Amino acid sequence: MIEPIKWRDNKIVFIDQTELPARLKYIRCRDIDTLCEAIKKLRIRGAPLIGVSAALGYALTAVNSKAKTIAVLRKDLEKAVRKLRSTRPTAVNLFWALDRMEKKFFCHCERSEAISETDCFTPSRFAMTKIKKAVLKEALKILQEDKDMCRAIGKNGARLIKNGDVILTHCNAGILATAGQGTALSIIYEAKKQGKRFKVYAGETRPLMQGSRLTMWELIENRVDATLICDDMAASVIKNKGVTKIIAGSDRIAQNGDAANKIGTYGLAVLAKHHAIPFYIAAPSSTIDKNIKSGRDIPIEERNRKELIYICSKQTAPLGSKVYNPAFDVTPHSLISAIITEKGVYEVKRFRRI
Repeated sequence: MIEPIKWRDNKIVFIDQTELPARLKYIRCRDIDTLCEAIKKLRIRGAPLIGVSAALGYALTAVNSKAKTIAVLRKDLEKAVRKLRSTRPTAVNLFWALDRMEKKFFCHCERSEAISETDCFTPSRFAMTKIKKAVLKEALKILQEDKDMCRAIGKNGARLIKNGDVILTHCNAGILATAGQGTALSIIYEAKKQGKRFKVYAGETRPLMQGSRLTMWELIENRVDATLICDDMAASVIKNKGVTKIIAGSDRIAQNGDAANKIGTYGLAVLAKHHAIPFYIAAPSSTIDKNIKSGRDIPIEERNRKELIYICSKQTAPLGSKVYNPAFDVTPHSLISAIITEKGVYEVKRFRRI
C-alpha cells in the first residue's frame, strides 16, 4: 500500500497531493518551513495526516536543532510549534499531536533532570541525544498508531457494509488523508478484503476537487468499483442509483457529536435523512475535541478566493466576483446515524456503543 508520509534519513518524505492524479511525486522535507508550506498549500492534507506530519515536524526540528542547552532547544521547538499551529485552524488532530509532543518533551526533560532551576543547564551530549531520540520515538509512535487506528476503523465499519450496497462518499478520507489506509475509505477497503460486493460513488468535492483528484485515484489504484459524480448530482444519484448509505470523514467532532468535514457534507446528511438512509462519520477518537461542546464552536477555515475563480490556472469566473469559500461545514449530530472510530461504532444521539 502507498505510504503518504514516512521518516527517512532524518527527513520527512511525503506525497505532494497537489500533483495527483497526474503524477505521483514525493517531497523530501528537511525543515519546518517547507512542512508548514506543504500543509497550507494542501500538499499534505487530511486531519489524521496533518496530525502525524505535525508530530514528525516537531521531531524534525528537535533532531536538526544545533542547540547546546535545553533552553535553546525549547525555544527552537516553541518557534516550530507556533508555525505549525498557524497552518490549518479546523483539524483538531494538528493541535492534539503538538500538545502530545510538547508533553513528551517536557516530561522527558524533567525525568532526566535535564533542566536546572535556572533553566540554563548545559546537558551532556549524551543527554541531549537522549532527549531528541525520545521526541523522535514519540512522533514515530504517533505515525504507527495512526496506521493501527485506520485498520481498526476499517474493521469496525466493515460490519456495516452488506453485499449489494451502494455507498456514497465525499472528499478524501482514505490513504492520502492518513498515515494508513484511511478512515471512511478504510471501511471500504476492509469490506473488499472480506469479499463483499458493493459499488461506490465519489463526489468531486469542490472547491479543491479532492474527491475526483484523490479519492478516485485511490479507489482505482485499489480496484474498487467506483464512479465519479459532480457534487450537484448527489440527490439524483441517491434517488436513481439506489444509494444505501453515505460515509464521510471528519476534521473535528464536538462533544455532542456535531462533526465538521469538507464543505458539502452537511448537504449529504440532509439528503440521507430525507431518503431514510444511514449517514456515517468515520474518524479517529483523536478527532473528538473534548474542549468544544457543539459544532457552533468549531472554527471554520476559509480558503483563498482564487480557488473558486480558477481551476488548474484556468479562469472560470469573473475576476471581480464576490467569493464565499469555506473549506468545511458542520453536520449536526441529529443527522448522523453513528460515528465509527478505532474504539467501536457509536450511536450519536445517545453516544452509546452499538
